[in-house]
Amino acid sequence: MYNVKSKKAEEFINNEEILDTLEYARRNKNNFELIDKILEKAGTYKGLSHREAMVLLECDDAAYTERMKTLARDIKQRNYGNRIVMFAPLYLSNYCVNGCVYCPYHYKNEHIPRRKLTQEDIVREVTALQDMGHKRLALETGEDPVNCPIEYVLESIKTIYSIKHKNGAIRRVNVNIAATTVENYRKLKDAGIGTYILFQETYNKESYEQLHPTGPKSNYAYHTEAMDRAMEGGIDDVGCGVLFGLNMYKYDFVGLLMHAEHLEAVYNCGPHTISVPRIRPADDVDPSEYENAISDEIFEKIVMILRIAVPYTGMIISTRESKKTREKVISLGVSQISGASRTSVGGYAEEEEEDSSQFEVSDNRSLDEVVGWLLELGYIPSFCTACYREGRTGDRFMSLVKTGQIANCCQPNALMTLAEYLEDYASTETREKGYDMINKTVQEIPNEKVRALTIERLADIKGGSRDFRF
Repeated sequence: MYNVKSKKAEEFINNEEILDTLEYARRNKNNFELIDKILEKAGTYKGLSHREAMVLLECDDAAYTERMKTLARDIKQRNYGNRIVMFAPLYLSNYCVNGCVYCPYHYKNEHIPRRKLTQEDIVREVTALQDMGHKRLALETGEDPVNCPIEYVLESIKTIYSIKHKNGAIRRVNVNIAATTVENYRKLKDAGIGTYILFQETYNKESYEQLHPTGPKSNYAYHTEAMDRAMEGGIDDVGCGVLFGLNMYKYDFVGLLMHAEHLEAVYNCGPHTISVPRIRPADDVDPSEYENAISDEIFEKIVMILRIAVPYTGMIISTRESKKTREKVISLGVSQISGASRTSVGGYAEEEEEDSSQFEVSDNRSLDEVVGWLLELGYIPSFCTACYREGRTGDRFMSLVKTGQIANCCQPNALMTLAEYLEDYASTETREKGYDMINKTVQEIPNEKVRALTIERLADIKGGSRDFRF
C-alpha cells in the first residue's frame, strides 16, 4: 500500500499555487488598502484564505503587526476564552523503520536505546501521569509494523482507559501514529480515541522526499492523504501540523492552510487542532544544520496569523518551547499545552539510565508549576474532555466554535475539572490561586441557570463527588 502512487495530494497542496501565493504576498506586503480589507474580513471571525493570510504574514509594518496581534487576541478570547487545555504525551515505542533524517528514531541510529512498553509498563506510566493530575494523553510511537502493529496500539488504548487510580482516570486518548489505512482508522475510532494527529513535517514534496529517503513515510502522497483516510474511517477530529525549521517556513505556512481548506471543503470540517512544533536538539540531530530554522519573532507571528486565518481550530504548543516563548504565544492564539512532558519511552514512572528521548524538552516544570503559572497569568487550566463524551466532535464542534457558542459548554466544565485537580493533586499555593480564579470566574457566567448549576457542581466536587463526566 505504501508504494501506491497518487496525485490527489498534489492537487490540494498545489506547488504552483503556493509559489504564486508567495509571490503575490511579496508584491502586496505594503499594499495597505488590501491589508485593511483583509483585516476587516478577519474581524468577522470567519477566517481567511491562504493568500490573504500570507499577505498578513509577509507584511512587516509595525503598526499593522500590532493590529494583527490585537485581532488575534480578540479571536482567541471570543472562541476559546481564557481556557487552556492540558495534556501530556505518552511514548509507547521508539522502534522505527523509517529513515527520517531529522528524527533520532530513524532506523540507522545505533546510539539510542530501543524500547517498547509492555501493558504492565503502560499501567505504571499511566498511574504516574494520573498521580500528577493528567486526564488527557497523546499517544506517540515510531513506525514499525512488526514491533508496533495496530493491534498493539489498540490494546494499549484499552489498557489506558481501564486504569482507575485513586480519583484519577484518563478520559481521552488522542493518537499520533504513522499514516495508516481506512480500516485501521476505523479500528482507532471504535477504540474511542479523541483526535488523530499527524504532522506533515513539510508540504514541499521535493524537500519531503529528501528528508524521508527510506521507509513507508517516504511516500509523500500516502502521508499527505492520511487525514482523508482518517475522515473516511469515521475520525472527524484530526490534528495537523508541520515541523518548522525543516523547510522554508512561508511555503509550509501556505501548505498548512491549504490542507485546512481542503478538509473544510471536502468534509465540512477543518482540522480540530493545528500544532506548531519547531525542530529541537536530539540524539543524532543538530538543529543548526537546518538553515530554515525560524526566530522567536517569526514563530510568534506564525501563531498569530494562524489564529486569525483559522479561528475555529485549537492550537497546540508543547514543552519543546520555553516558558518565555509559551507565555507569548498563548496570548496570541494557543489553546492547548502539554505539561510535565517526557519524550522518552517509559519516562514517567522511572528514572532512565539511557536517554531514549525523541527531542529535548525546554519547559521542564512539573504539572503543578505549569498550572500555577497559568493561573497567575489569568488563564483557566482545563482538564475537560466532555465534548468527546457528548459527541461534540467534527462539524458539530466546529459549528459551536464558529458561532462563539462553545464557551457555554467549555467554561463551566473547565472550572469543574480545575476544581477536581485542585482537590486531588494541587499544592497548597496552587490550590489557593485556583479557587481565587474559580470564585472570580463563576460569578461572570452570564447564563443564570448555568451559573447556578456550576456552583452546585463545584460544591459537590469539594465535597468529594467524582463521576468522571467532564
